Amino acid sequence: MSDVAEPGSVRVRLDLSYDGKDFSGWAKQTSRRTVQGEIEDALRTVTRSAVTYGLTVAGRTDAGVHARGQVAHVDLPAQVWAEHEEKLLRRMAGRLPPDVRIWRVAEAPAGFDARFSALWRRYAYRVGDRPGGVDPLLRGHVLWHDRPLDVDAMNEAAALMTGEHDFAAYCKKREGATTIRTLQKLHWVRDGHTGVLTATVQADAFCHNMVRALIGAALFVGDGRRSARWPAEVLAAGVRDPGVHVVRPHGLTLEEVAYPADALLAARAEEARNVRSLPGAGCC
Repeated sequence: MSDVAEPGSVRVRLDLSYDGKDFSGWAKQTSRRTVQGEIEDALRTVTRSAVTYGLTVAGRTDAGVHARGQVAHVDLPAQVWAEHEEKLLRRMAGRLPPDVRIWRVAEAPAGFDARFSALWRRYAYRVGDRPGGVDPLLRGHVLWHDRPLDVDAMNEAAALMTGEHDFAAYCKKREGATTIRTLQKLHWVRDGHTGVLTATVQADAFCHNMVRALIGAALFVGDGRRSARWPAEVLAAGVRDPGVHVVRPHGLTLEEVAYPADALLAARAEEARNVRSLPGAGCC
């Protein structure tokens, strides 16, 4: 994997959003509908190409998860880019299904990698706890929790979770992948009009299921089944706790991905590829 396009190619950045309801996640699969598959198929069609140009994405969302501020890149032959640049966005809009939209297509600056150059990803998870359920117009993006939630208790618990930690207790293990992450922000706010609670969850990166597991722990604190200290105690234990439930995906939306100044993109990508360890941890 390279931070620059191959000679004769142009790296193109795509900013996009999608409703994850009918997708089996981002990553292309042989027999299932995915966001990556839809975009790559549309791109091949509008550029009249015999080959598929592969996408690299900032955050590989799971089945049912939405995105408002997703970012990807694709390396196109320079001739293809020159021929289609001006009309590519409009042509993609005509070819893509309505549940995925590309808002911006532009040549990426030198050193840009949609995944590794990112400084942080920001997600929102939305929960409704009204006794009557969730507004039908919001049901595709809001989880209903059938017990009243205490936002102050949830924020007390969240404050104990931020910083750099090994989030193994909140991640689905993947062989050879680190679970050390820097959780920069975890905070809950209740909308006074709709009653919907929104968690802002921001980190340099996330491991598999991390956000939805953190939300699951927070809900048990909010409804009084666990103390505000419990999520941090699970974190410190470093192993999956059966009491932590991974909540359903439809309440989760990738809201924004941030990148450094253009001159720092390549350095950030190199840093992000390094194997991480916590201060004082051994090498083996």
